[in-house]
Amino acid sequence: MDAVRVALLREVLAGTEWLGATRRFAGALRGSVVAHGGGLLLVGTAAYEPWHLAAHLVDEAAWSGTPELAPTLVRHDARPSDPAHLAVGLGRIEAARRGETLLVVAEREDAALLERVAGARRGGVTVLALGAGDGELPALAHEVLPVPGGAELDLDTVQHLVSAAAGENAVPRPRGRRRFRDALSRLAESLTEPPPSPW
Repeated sequence: MDAVRVALLREVLAGTEWLGATRRFAGALRGSVVAHGGGLLLVGTAAYEPWHLAAHLVDEAAWSGTPELAPTLVRHDARPSDPAHLAVGLGRIEAARRGETLLVVAEREDAALLERVAGARRGGVTVLALGAGDGELPALAHEVLPVPGGAELDLDTVQHLVSAAAGENAVPRPRGRRRFRDALSRLAESLTEPPPSPW
């Protein structure tokens, strides 16, 4: 889905909860990968691997100047003979560490995947879930965007909205030391300004 179609879709969805929900979720995704800088892992289920979302996030990362958005697609059937970008298997989730973000796209839960996601969360990984609205996965996730069966939008369409919103240029909020330095700089400038002229 190209930018024009996403814009038209957003126009059609104006006034619904979907625009706000997808933007909030995309903001959490972008905020997590930018703040932690540890990388983004993207995984689906054995029955559904989010190829299109991976491709769109790579595009959005390039267009927005946010390389952290480019995900590593983790595959259930990865083989060493696959091209490097398709050869990352589920063991990568077990190797994930604090600072990394794991985005799980699943219409239904997968028990074996849930165990890996739970282990990653215990290891300090930020977990986001797209699709599954009930069960154990939403309980494990730090942020959830449910796409229930029978909703106005299907999971593929919601992924397009999320990837487009994640790539939107947002003004970064100053954090920590930078905020303190900015405030200190403004204070120093105000103290060194010449007094106003009395006439």
